[in-house]
Amino acid sequence: MSVDPATMRRLYGRSKGHKLRTGQQEMLEAMLPDIAVSEEGPLDAQTLFGDTRPLEFEIGFGSGEHLAAQAEARPETGFIGCEHFVNGVVGALGHIRDRELSNIRIHMGDALDALERLPDGSLERLYLLHPDPWRKARHAKRRMVNHGPLDMIAAKLKPGGEFRLGTDHPVYCRWAMMIMRQRTDFAWQAKTPADFLNRPDDWPETRYEKKARRKGHEVWYFRYLKT
Repeated sequence: MSVDPATMRRLYGRSKGHKLRTGQQEMLEAMLPDIAVSEEGPLDAQTLFGDTRPLEFEIGFGSGEHLAAQAEARPETGFIGCEHFVNGVVGALGHIRDRELSNIRIHMGDALDALERLPDGSLERLYLLHPDPWRKARHAKRRMVNHGPLDMIAAKLKPGGEFRLGTDHPVYCRWAMMIMRQRTDFAWQAKTPADFLNRPDDWPETRYEKKARRKGHEVWYFRYLKT
């Protein structure tokens, strides 16, 4: 199926929360220009990192703890993190600074804008962790797990590449299972219920996930391979 990328864009809420402290604003101004994804033109490992390293992509990285942990674990892999929320970007920059990470590039904006500029078959993994559930049925078309965005995700993953989805929202969980069952280009890796109820060892826990657990929410971990 083919969908015009322009028809897939999500509508986001606010892009800024509490006012940045002086030090945070200075860090944003000092660090982001050096690691920001360019606003136009093709993207690949060469343009982003100056070599041909493997690439992974995270949509909506929150405060960046998962992104930073993955990047620290695999320093030879390049990571592209996308987040429209400026306070989250500042959080990620703090992790990058403190861990001295050089293998992350950040796109502050719509993830699909950056994703569509990558070559097809160029990604080893793509992460979508705790996306906005858009709870109301009339807003279902705004969910990232829909066939339009999934078409693009499938195109950018290499054969055997992995799509990881995490959610603590039961409506989104049911929706994702329904939509993904309709796909023939992704193979769900769960063999037993424990496979999507227990967090994999190489899936770092996020601050959002910890908060969900404290509230008594179940969390579901979905792993799909591109066929």
